[in-house]
Amino acid sequence: MFIGKELGYMPRIVAFGGGTGMGVLLRGLKKYTNRITAVVTVCDDGGSSGRLRANMGILPPGDIRNCLIALADTEPLMEELLQYRFKQEELEGHSFGNLLLAALTEITGDFQRAVQEANKILKVQGRVLPSTLKKVALVATHTDGTKSTGEVRVGKSDKPIHRMELRPKPVPMNPDVMDAIEQADIFVFGPGSLYTSIIPNLLVDRMVETILMSPAKKVYICNIMTQRGETKGYRASDHVAAIVNHSCEGFLDYVVVNNEPVPDEVKELYMRQGQYPVENDLSEEAFGAKVTACNLLGEESMARHNPEKLADVITRILLETLSAHPLTDTEERSER
Repeated sequence: MFIGKELGYMPRIVAFGGGTGMGVLLRGLKKYTNRITAVVTVCDDGGSSGRLRANMGILPPGDIRNCLIALADTEPLMEELLQYRFKQEELEGHSFGNLLLAALTEITGDFQRAVQEANKILKVQGRVLPSTLKKVALVATHTDGTKSTGEVRVGKSDKPIHRMELRPKPVPMNPDVMDAIEQADIFVFGPGSLYTSIIPNLLVDRMVETILMSPAKKVYICNIMTQRGETKGYRASDHVAAIVNHSCEGFLDYVVVNNEPVPDEVKELYMRQGQYPVENDLSEEAFGAKVTACNLLGEESMARHNPEKLADVITRILLETLSAHPLTDTEERSER
């Protein structure tokens, strides 16, 4: 199913995000290419990740664990093992995968090295990288001028968000991420929590500038449902506006939006939690980007993207933008 034959080489995809949405995207993409770099935010301060961050002083491993599993060439039992959460006293709430990354950090003496070793152990189809190696906190400035500090507080606040930032500054980019950006054929942002998974990656020093230096197209995958507090009342245009406001005008080349109605019984379950379908109020072009609206809904009883449908859209954009100028594997990426 790889698309290398049609392009003349195996394309390089760099995806930005974290959490469940990122995992859905990666599961679909790995069937088309093995040159995927998942760039993951490191702001989580809740649950098992938050406890390990506070007690061991390591970067939060949860989102990285989810992406490793999504790209891993593992048996179902191994995935179940990595996602397993202990129920006994001291270990209660910790996942085995988080503890594996914590143990690897202790053994290697370095979180980045631990993630690299986990990539090898799990035979990851590509690689998973933290966007920065610095311990940072996410800070939201609300429209009323008040602030919320920490991913958990930002996500739970009902106040509209005006601006996001990472503290303390500076927040240097992971050098391996810079290398991936320079070689990328396409950038994908989302799906995932807008203010706590996607935008934090753009706040890393020189991240936006480095991405803009690349000729690769930039694609944003809009969420299917709003999130209580974080994107309450948001339409598709509000999601895109937030991305642009934290990058620059014309940053995105494509916006992908679901246009399949969420089944009533599924919608009702989400509405009880204060979540509603994201209304597509975008025309064929918006914010300088081409808008693609299509059926991206999964078939399970949750309003999530279908991995195969999502990957199909990304690969069609890849073919559309790259087939006119195919490269061979021996060509230097910098010559594009």
